[in-house]
Amino acid sequence: MTIQLRTYTINRGDLDTWVAEWQEKIKPLRVKFGFDILGAWTIPETSQFVWILSYKGPDTWETADKAFHASEDRKAMDPDPARNIARIEHFFLIPV
Repeated sequence: MTIQLRTYTINRGDLDTWVAEWQEKIKPLRVKFGFDILGAWTIPETSQFVWILSYKGPDTWETADKAFHASEDRKAMDPDPARNIARIEHFFLIPV
């Protein structure tokens, strides 16, 4: 299983909009593509959204992630939720 920590800095004033669109659009589509959402949190003071997702499918993480982004469902998201993101950081987590 591959696990990734993602931290998004959301444009000031857009955190609530981002969270609503993530819950409605992104989260269900990620699950459809075989990802599990292990948790999601906000840090209102810094306008950040943090989430952990995992993938344990037949393909590699990279293949599944590319399929998610290339999907017609993702391309059809209007307005595009990415418009609310100022910065993205993501790291693969290694168990100890």
